[in-house]
Amino acid sequence: MASALSPPRVPKHKGALPSHYYESFLEKKGPHDQDYKKFWAGLQGCTLYFYNSNRDSQHVEKLVLGASVKFTHEVPWESSGDPGIYFGLFLRNQLIKFKVESLESREMWKGFILTVVELRVPSNLTLLPGHLYMMAEALAKEEARRALELPSCFLKVSRLDAQLLLERYPDCGNLLLRPSGDGGDDVSVTTLQTFNGTSVVRHYKVKREGPKYVIDVEEPFSCASLDSVVNYFVSHTNNALVPFLLEEDYEKVLGHVEADKENGESVWVASSTPAAPSPGPTLALGGPKKLPPLPITPVASQDRSPPLLNQDENYMIPFGDNPAANYMNGDVPPPSRLVPKPRTLAEVQAKPLKPPVAPKPGEACGVCTPRWAASAATWDPRSKVPHAWSDAGQS
Repeated sequence: MASALSPPRVPKHKGALPSHYYESFLEKKGPHDQDYKKFWAGLQGCTLYFYNSNRDSQHVEKLVLGASVKFTHEVPWESSGDPGIYFGLFLRNQLIKFKVESLESREMWKGFILTVVELRVPSNLTLLPGHLYMMAEALAKEEARRALELPSCFLKVSRLDAQLLLERYPDCGNLLLRPSGDGGDDVSVTTLQTFNGTSVVRHYKVKREGPKYVIDVEEPFSCASLDSVVNYFVSHTNNALVPFLLEEDYEKVLGHVEADKENGESVWVASSTPAAPSPGPTLALGGPKKLPPLPITPVASQDRSPPLLNQDENYMIPFGDNPAANYMNGDVPPPSRLVPKPRTLAEVQAKPLKPPVAPKPGEACGVCTPRWAASAATWDPRSKVPHAWSDAGQS
């Protein structure tokens, strides 16, 4: 007996692996980590993504590089005798430590990180010509990517609002990009620095000339994107200017202002979160309710015509074969009942009709005799025919 064929196995869909400028295994230790943890890391844009495996498409951690980075090559004291190669990365006054397997891998990571942050291929690293070519390709991709997006420190605010933001949130940065007051595609750069205890605010103009941005200073400098404009101000001030990044805080508890009934003062009251409504109606106790009985519609008699179909509704009436028999009254006998064969007209005409029988003389006709007379008749024991009373018999 042949076995049934099993359906073909459909391979599971796997997410496409992300494209990185550079990727390899990398061990990372943050400021709050107890030990190094090994990841598969990839650099895309100005962000380092960390994966559990090189076959994963979803990252588990990420690290935003920012507008400036600083490296250190100090070997940690707890790693004495470890053949691994170490390097550190300062980001936002925090030290992130990394460990790689070779000196070449360390130089590659440093070279690609500096390329995307400073938008230039570094020349002070021990790299091969092939490595420099790979970084030049990554630089072209990063410049094209940044040309299509705005930097995080670009805010659509006015000149006065930009100054107030920098004064109110000094820990979020001191350099902000905004649209120019002249309109068009030009932008403005607002900076704030403290000199001898006094806040000094400066505004710079950046003109848009075709695909380039030209910084309007004593020696005009041309940039390919707004990110290049930000990097120019950061690098030419020895990292004294930091791009503004406002960290938004969101509340977790809903509240409202309510007046105190005793003293009339306004107080803040935390609202209680109502329970989520159920997806469907709640059934009453004792089980579901029984539906009322359907009304019985009387059957229409045969002399009534059937109701017409509603023209507003779409009905489909199938066309089939003609019925095998036509019934006048619509009563179809059940199949178990035998139906007598009808006689033909020739059989009825072939049988002669019986002549009417005339009553015998002296016999009373039951038709002509009244009912009271027939009831008073007497029976002769020798005959089955009743004899009516007559006038002669009474005499």
